[in-house]
Amino acid sequence: MEAMAGKYEYDIKCDLHLHTISSGHAYSTVEEYARAAAEKGLQAIAIADHGPALQGGGNLYHFWNMRVLPRCWYSVIILRSVEANIIDEDGGLDLPEKILEKLDLVHAGLHPYTGFEGESVEKNTRAVLGALANPLVDVITHPDNPSFPVNMDAVAEAAVREGKALEVNNSSFVYTRLGSEETCRLMAARIGTLGGRLAVGSDAHVSAFAGEFSHAVEILRETDTVPESVINYSIERLAEFLRSRGKDCSWTEEARRA
Repeated sequence: MEAMAGKYEYDIKCDLHLHTISSGHAYSTVEEYARAAAEKGLQAIAIADHGPALQGGGNLYHFWNMRVLPRCWYSVIILRSVEANIIDEDGGLDLPEKILEKLDLVHAGLHPYTGFEGESVEKNTRAVLGALANPLVDVITHPDNPSFPVNMDAVAEAAVREGKALEVNNSSFVYTRLGSEETCRLMAARIGTLGGRLAVGSDAHVSAFAGEFSHAVEILRETDTVPESVINYSIERLAEFLRSRGKDCSWTEEARRA
């Protein structure tokens, strides 16, 4: 993807989408991510391992026990999260509410071999809309996935209506879900028109790629996305978004001391 000049500069300080060894197909620990994030100048990271419906994904106790993670490690705030799998046409997720409600941030996304295989645009769209209607879901990951095409206008409108964010996933343009670019541009442009919110995630599966947003940032530049619409542009903006979702942001006290 060629670099393009745009109206804005993007210096994103929080990476909300990191997978550890608990995802089964990732290769770094929480501490390794925290150390890498500190070296790259990130303010916060969210550990968002895959839910149990994905082969090798975190089990229920992994997510239940995330409370033992330090809030601040190497001067980086550690948020407790999940990339839950959307497992049916109604938008059902693979973790129970009693666990989801304990997390700082809940991502949800469509993945193959998790129970819902995406038979049509209509069914995919209905599944994503169902997840967006879940009050515990905050972000829909890689909704531009060409393996699960959706009615992006309907998804963007629902995200704005529900006060949630759609993700621009850097990994989609490098390793997985190749062919996402055009749909992602349409998504970002539509969210901009509607005054909605985007999340930018590295979707790193090894600590060396924590905070890697370069390809995602090109999408933001190409669509003249206002930096203020990116929920993880700064730790302050992230806290503002999560408070709007009714989340406990007491970790901000740790952030002030970091």
